[in-house]
Amino acid sequence: MYKSTVPGAVFAAVVLAALTVSCGTTDRNDTGDTTAKVGTAAPAATTDPADTAPPTGAETADPPADAGGTGTPAPLPDSGETAPEKVRDAFAGLQATLNESCDVPADCPDFLGRVHEELQSMDRAMKADPKGPGHFPEPIALIQELNGELGGDRSFENLKKHQAMLVGTRDRINTWMQDHPDDYR
Repeated sequence: MYKSTVPGAVFAAVVLAALTVSCGTTDRNDTGDTTAKVGTAAPAATTDPADTAPPTGAETADPPADAGGTGTPAPLPDSGETAPEKVRDAFAGLQATLNESCDVPADCPDFLGRVHEELQSMDRAMKADPKGPGHFPEPIALIQELNGELGGDRSFENLKKHQAMLVGTRDRINTWMQDHPDDYR
């Protein structure tokens, strides 16, 4: 027969509570930084909201390395620019369009717009790849040719007019990437 004890039940409850707390929280200091170590009681210093003022131009120059001394620069303020997408991620987005089409007329504008955007994402990712744009000559050339034909016009009417070239470019890039798996992994 199974025998339980009160101290054993209390111990199990404490262990479960500790695991729940440690797995479900993130320590943050007043700046939103997640570098605080577990077990810190409070931030070293707090500021009075009345003492804070908007930063001046000199204060917003290049941000210093983080205070933790790791040498990693602090994140830049949101400037509207994001890091380029990795080629494998952009390719996954492009592949996600393979089972879509203009078979349903109401879906056609979204489909063509998405294929166009995924191709542009691929182009940016390949050009920003550490291996260099020369590593992806054919896909970049195909997208450049498509963009030349589109003439900067991303309207549905123009994408529909060039639908065969748009979808063909997607399919040719998919084939090229499948033949070069080491280039994007």
